[in-house]
Amino acid sequence: MKKILCYSLLLGALGTYQVSKAQDFNNPKVISKVEQVIKKAKVGNLVILDEFLTTAYPTVNYTKEVLPSPQFLISDDPEYIRVPEAIAMQENVAPGAVRLYVYNVNGVKEPQQIKTKITAVIKNTGKEKMTLRMLKYSSQKPSTNYFEIGKKGLEDYFKSDVQNDVRFIQPGEVVSIDQQLEKNIVSYDELVHGFYEFVVDQPAQISVLQTSPEKSGPQAYAQIKTVIPHSHANAGRGIFGVSNYKITATDTISTASGVTQLVIADGKTDPWITGTIGEKKEFAKNAGNYGVMYHTKIKWKSTEGKGLALVTWNSRSADNQWCGGMGLTMSLTNPDGSSTVRQLPNNALITKAAPEAILVEIYKPDPTKEIQEIDFIYSPPGASCLPTPLVLIPVNL
Repeated sequence: MKKILCYSLLLGALGTYQVSKAQDFNNPKVISKVEQVIKKAKVGNLVILDEFLTTAYPTVNYTKEVLPSPQFLISDDPEYIRVPEAIAMQENVAPGAVRLYVYNVNGVKEPQQIKTKITAVIKNTGKEKMTLRMLKYSSQKPSTNYFEIGKKGLEDYFKSDVQNDVRFIQPGEVVSIDQQLEKNIVSYDELVHGFYEFVVDQPAQISVLQTSPEKSGPQAYAQIKTVIPHSHANAGRGIFGVSNYKITATDTISTASGVTQLVIADGKTDPWITGTIGEKKEFAKNAGNYGVMYHTKIKWKSTEGKGLALVTWNSRSADNQWCGGMGLTMSLTNPDGSSTVRQLPNNALITKAAPEAILVEIYKPDPTKEIQEIDFIYSPPGASCLPTPLVLIPVNL
C-alpha cells in the first residue's frame, strides 16, 4: 500500500469538510438503486452508491456528555522520531486509571536508516510499592501499513478483557509497560502502535522512547536526559482528562424523514479535547480526538416496515493527497445486548472515495417495539481524515 495514503494520525485536522458534487439524494430513483445495492450487500463490505453520497444530508442533533474517563496519554508528537535515542513523550499520572496510546514511527534516516526499538516504560514515583493492573491490551507488530495497524489495534482494544495481569513495582523502579514492544525491532518508516488501559495505585511517570534494539527500555530511560520538544504537530501529545463521551440523539429518527447523518469528531461542532504537555503543563490538543471513545445511542422508529442502514464513507478524499483512504473499527451492540466488533470495511483495507461507502450495519424493524435503539462505540480512525460521517438510510427490507 502506498504510504502517501496513510502518513499521519493527525489527518482529521488538515483540510476542510466540503460538500461533494453529489446529486439529489432524495430522488426516488436514486434511493431505489441504493436500497437494491444495500439489500444485496454483506454487512461490513464496500458498496457502490452512485449519485448518492454527499456531505449535505440533514444532521442528527445530539447531546454530548462527558463520561468517567481515565487519565489519557497520547504519543504522536513527534510522530516520526528522527533521533536514534530519545524520549518522545513523558507525563506524570496520579493513582487511578490510565489510557495510553502509542503512535510513533522510526524516522531515523541521517546519516543512514537504522533499526530501533520504540517502547513505553513506567516509573513508580510514589513512596509505596505500586500495583499495576492491566485492563485492556492492544499491541501490533510494527509495519508500514498504517491503516491495517489502526484497524487491528482498535479491534484488539475493543475485544480485550485482560484478567489476572498484575505487576508490582517498587518505589523508584522503572519497568516496561508492554513486553512485546521490548521484543519488536522497528525498521525505518515502520509504525509502532500500542493501546492500553490499566490502573496504578501510586503516582507514576510514563515515558515513550526510542533506543537501540539491544537496549531495554528501562536501561535507555536511565541514560536519556532530555525529551524531544513538542511542536503541536500531528495528533499531538500530552495528558488529557476527558476521553469518553456519551452521544445521545436528541430526537427520535423516523424512517419517514429520509436520510440523515451523525457527524462527530469534526473539530468544530465537536471540538478536540485539550490537556497539558510535560512538567510545565503547556497547552495540548488532540487534533482528531484519536483514542477517544464515543458511546452512541440513537432512538428510531420504523414506518411502513422500513429498516435503517448505517453506512460511512471517506468524505474527505478530495481535500489533499493525504486523504485518499479511510478504514475504521466499531463496536456495535446487538439486539440481545452482546457486542460485535467489526473492522470496516472487512472485505478490503480501506474505502477510497465516492461512490464507495461501507455498509456498517442494517437495523431491522421490530414489530413489537414502537421505538428502537441503535447503540455503538465509535472512535476516530487513525491514519484517516476526519470526520467520517455516519449516514442512516431508510430501506425497504
